[in-house]
Amino acid sequence: MAISGSVVAEVRKEIVTQVVDGDTIRIGGGQLVRLIGIDAPESRENDRTHLQAKRTKTDIKTILELGRRSSVFLERKLPLGSAIKLELDVEPRDRYGRLLAYIYLQDGTFINALILKMGYAKLLTVPPNVRYLEDLRAAYSEGRAAHRGLWSFEGFDVKG
Repeated sequence: MAISGSVVAEVRKEIVTQVVDGDTIRIGGGQLVRLIGIDAPESRENDRTHLQAKRTKTDIKTILELGRRSSVFLERKLPLGSAIKLELDVEPRDRYGRLLAYIYLQDGTFINALILKMGYAKLLTVPPNVRYLEDLRAAYSEGRAAHRGLWSFEGFDVKG
């Protein structure tokens, strides 16, 4: 994928040391990395789990199961020790200090888009990190239209 505009993206090679959940990993040195453009359901009960349940009108148990499925999907795509490429956007960190990145496998697979395409997360846009918004939006639309992953659960719908 080409980099839009005149901003040159920082790209670095890293090793996956942990998949935390469906949208967060840990890389060598212990740094947390939040995948840009996606929001997977929570896999552990916390305040966000209750918020997701309320927004989706889905019970906590279902949210946690969907979060577990998202995590398992990412673990299968990024097994421990996987060599990946991280591409940063305009804002390199979120308010929690996590690195924000687009993640690619060595074969060029764009993991952020793949998670959306397979239905394991919803689209989450947080400007100014919108370099691949159109690609991510298309992947999200494809996953929903095909009723993959989260969208295969009757009545599940995330509104924001």
